[in-house]
Amino acid sequence: MEPINLYKDLKTPCFVLDEAELGRSVKGFQEALKSRFENSIVGYSVKTNSTPYCLHLAREMGAYAEVVSYDEYELAKLCGSDQKHIIYNGPMKSKETFLDAVENGTIVNIETKRELGWLFDLPDDKEFSVGIRLNINISEVSLEDAEGNNDNSRFGFSDDTCEFSDAIHFITTLSNVSLAGLHIHRTAHSRSLNFYRNSIDYACRIINKYNLNLKYIDVGGGYFGIFQDKPTYQQYSDVFYEVLKQYSLENLCVIVEPGNALVASCFDFLSEVIDVKHVEEKCWFITTDGSRNDIDPFFKKSSYLSEVLYQCTTPIIDEQIVSGCTCLEYDRLFCLKNKPQLNVGDRILYKNVGAYTMCLSPLFIRYLPAIYVKKENRFSLVREKWSAFEFIQKSKICENE
Repeated sequence: MEPINLYKDLKTPCFVLDEAELGRSVKGFQEALKSRFENSIVGYSVKTNSTPYCLHLAREMGAYAEVVSYDEYELAKLCGSDQKHIIYNGPMKSKETFLDAVENGTIVNIETKRELGWLFDLPDDKEFSVGIRLNINISEVSLEDAEGNNDNSRFGFSDDTCEFSDAIHFITTLSNVSLAGLHIHRTAHSRSLNFYRNSIDYACRIINKYNLNLKYIDVGGGYFGIFQDKPTYQQYSDVFYEVLKQYSLENLCVIVEPGNALVASCFDFLSEVIDVKHVEEKCWFITTDGSRNDIDPFFKKSSYLSEVLYQCTTPIIDEQIVSGCTCLEYDRLFCLKNKPQLNVGDRILYKNVGAYTMCLSPLFIRYLPAIYVKKENRFSLVREKWSAFEFIQKSKICENE
């Protein structure tokens, strides 16, 4: 258990980044890929956690920045990423950033038809390369992972219709653009080795069907990270190699874009009890300065990996409902049954909350919490809590300002 005095000087609510844990995750996947492939890239998924300090750390560890919008593209550059070390995916590219990325050696995977049209605006006197995203229908590619709803995908170009072949043909008609890679990102709930085996097998069949001469295959994300009895980075890498070798494609550069696997385990969220109410004979409501918005913005989770940091020994209470600070009745996080009584000043540490939660958390009644980085039980503030001052920037209070 974590001693409360380790966190006593942190101002709550706040996120806590374990720098060593992020390094373990990034380097772990890098080493697994290097054991099988001469060329490989681990992309840090900016959409999963866009904390600038994390982007900087990942870059220093050799990870590329994987971005899915023009804002994320600019953020990656501001955080020090060389454009040749950025992977640009998704439909939310702007024409300006798309052309800038292609011209400066970014790995750009075409997602929309409008991007194909933008290729006309590239200079004629230079040569460029792009990738393209292949549409993946889970029901067709990996039947054992089929769930029916949402098995088809709104992303990528489909080979079930003429759209993929048309896009490939269009690119081949351009004298200054070549097709360098295939992007096959799709996630199944199982995250199983067999799902990736089936997906890569499908991609290899497409590569052979169109006789594509590629430099890379971008497998995307969706992997397990820290969980016991789940596939390891090495096992994923072994499966990638096994399938690609069957098609004599093992010399391709393999790109992965893990999000949850890299950042979930390296972030905790710390909140403090600010009020205790005895509302029924055997029920107490505990109000904290955190919120379910901070760690579960979709309000879907039924349990959290958490630890209560008591200040002192207290009597056992029948039922305590731990709640957030918002004015929403359903801002309830979890229930403690037959546990020591919480008091004002006690703290609750939520584990493994770094994936998507921080990007999706709304600015509802209380703005962005502080972020601390933890290095060998020492803490440094890397993002100050947002106040009304930060919120109001770039806003006009009245029309005539």
